[in-house]
Amino acid sequence: MTLLSGAAAWPFVARAQQPELPVIGFLFAGVPAPRILSAFSNGLNEMGFVEGRNVAIDHRWTQDQNDRLPALAAELVGRKVAIIYAAGGTIAVAAAKVATTTIPIVFTIGDDPVQASLVASLSRPGGNVTGIAFINAQLTAKRIGLLHELLPAAERFAILVNPDNQGAVATVTADAQAAVASIGRQIEVFAASTNREIDAAFESMVQKHIDVLLIGPGYLFFARRAQLATLATRHALPAIHFSRAFVDATGLMSYGSSIANATRQAGVYIARILKGEKPADLPVQQSDKFEFVINMQTARALSLDVPPTLLARADEVIE
Repeated sequence: MTLLSGAAAWPFVARAQQPELPVIGFLFAGVPAPRILSAFSNGLNEMGFVEGRNVAIDHRWTQDQNDRLPALAAELVGRKVAIIYAAGGTIAVAAAKVATTTIPIVFTIGDDPVQASLVASLSRPGGNVTGIAFINAQLTAKRIGLLHELLPAAERFAILVNPDNQGAVATVTADAQAAVASIGRQIEVFAASTNREIDAAFESMVQKHIDVLLIGPGYLFFARRAQLATLATRHALPAIHFSRAFVDATGLMSYGSSIANATRQAGVYIARILKGEKPADLPVQQSDKFEFVINMQTARALSLDVPPTLLARADEVIE
């Protein structure tokens, strides 16, 4: 009996002696997104890390209640995670940075991380923060060109911007004005930083007979993507957005950096840090893949005939 009881205890002893897996704290300002989770896993897998085998992941989603970010970040720090992945907006990265100055933080954001005071420079981030920045503001002229190709007869262009996003607004507005002037058209700038102001901006666009709309980049509009997509369709305003997430939410078109690819790149960076590299020595990378997506259901709802040349260039057409 003694021998049997001792033998039976061996599996428990062996499990107790196994080293604990390093834990990645996953901090996301938003709701669970299968595409993001899959891309994140792909990046880790490329570097030999598999969840449950040699790494664990502790997820914290705000469910769009972003005032919870400081508490969620503190929970991950209290759990003594090995590294934090912060995404869904600059606010998530800022919350993680406030919560810890020692645990490595890797981000994916659409803002300038230097301007947002997240890193000292792109080439030498310093401190405990680095990550992937996907390009948004610099693609304004391309988006205007796609709108023009969709509706060559459109005369009145509009751009919706968030005045609180001061750094990006100036660049995006100037680029939009130059792009529209180059095709001999006019553009009007509309500003909104609240739900009520967004509704009012669309009402004003209708009154001014706007033909096509460009949604400016920024976290506020990303968080309100369903509202923006719905309003554009309701008011028969063909719009182009900066992220395919808008098209998934019934938006008409999007052109921008692939967030999924940027998330995969972040997974690779996290794996490199887990293997011993320091975030201070890993330069902030720019996402290197772009995607053009068209939602044909929305196009039909707007009674639009999308040119075959535009459909042929799309990376994805949602039927």
